[in-house]
Amino acid sequence: MKLTHTLFVFGIFISINLSGQQHNNYYQTLVNQVSATNLQTNLTSFANFGEKELGSNQADNAFNWLVDLYESWGYTSIEQHEVSAWGETGYNLIVTKTGTVYPDTYIIIDGHYDTINGPGANDNGSGTVILLELARILKDIPTEYSIKFIHFTAEEWGLIGSYQYVEDIVLPQNLDIRLVFNIDQVGGIAGDINDTITCEQDESQPNGNNSQSAQFTNQLMNCVELYSDLETNLGEAYGSDYVPFQEEGFVVTGLYEFNESPYPHSPGDTLENVDFNFIHQVAKASMGALCHFAVVQEDMGVNDSLLESVQIYPNPADDLLTIKTNSKKITQMQLTDLTGKILWHSDQIESKTQINTAQFPNGIYLLNLTDGKLNSSKKIIINHK
Repeated sequence: MKLTHTLFVFGIFISINLSGQQHNNYYQTLVNQVSATNLQTNLTSFANFGEKELGSNQADNAFNWLVDLYESWGYTSIEQHEVSAWGETGYNLIVTKTGTVYPDTYIIIDGHYDTINGPGANDNGSGTVILLELARILKDIPTEYSIKFIHFTAEEWGLIGSYQYVEDIVLPQNLDIRLVFNIDQVGGIAGDINDTITCEQDESQPNGNNSQSAQFTNQLMNCVELYSDLETNLGEAYGSDYVPFQEEGFVVTGLYEFNESPYPHSPGDTLENVDFNFIHQVAKASMGALCHFAVVQEDMGVNDSLLESVQIYPNPADDLLTIKTNSKKITQMQLTDLTGKILWHSDQIESKTQINTAQFPNGIYLLNLTDGKLNSSKKIIINHK
């Protein structure tokens, strides 16, 4: 939940359609995979842990539950960052998905999992389960930028978890962060009409990052309207886990419920008092936005009968790409960059062909195959380890 902010700026209803930002059919296929059942199941588990203050057994149990879910989906870059305050200790959870083109530049999507005075189904179970659902779907989907899914603790004690993460890791490691995308308290109010979400932009000092924040927030608003049934409201970023980042000059944006629930920080912040349909819509909007921010790469695939028997692996490739086929119809293969420049070609087609990709920089390429009449292309990602 947001800390008190005396200079709160009331949002205005706005719909922005940025030039060049259009509905993406492939992004939509990922948005369609957002499961209302998964969201409700995970939020039920989250709430059942009870109050999750820093240092409590309930917080530790919730942390271990989060780790188990990420491990079950096959994530291996899972870090715990120790957070200490007032004699209590807990952990931030950082899960990294490596990008294929810009592996050292990060989109951070975050939400806190600690709660006070209640189970926190809305604040911030709603944000927590949205992060989980997006991470589940995107596990094996290539993205140009790396993504860090971060679950902060001690937000309710004054953003302590995120402040310590910035001080202990972000600044010493000089992390290259493209955007911090914060999701906090997006559960709505059961029984109300929850058809609007607030998209938050940076309006505070230092102001050197405010213009970029406004641009990303405009893109966020557009994604909300492209991939969900929600309307958008423009608000100010304050009082949540993006604050330590914005104070250091990083670019931030975020989502927060427009109909502000009266239940957070109380025993009434329960499953019965959230709007599951609203959470589902926010999750769909968040998926569309994360696909846009991290630049999800659509797999063009091998999609015609000529190439049904072709196997191309590994993809992403490091130093060697292998093409296996039992089709004698293929007469030529070419590897090109996205400008069409031919980097490798062969008209001597064997059942197993290998391309030395060590000489090519990280990036996206096209493997073009032809039988002299028909052509098909497969997107190839080169990512040297």
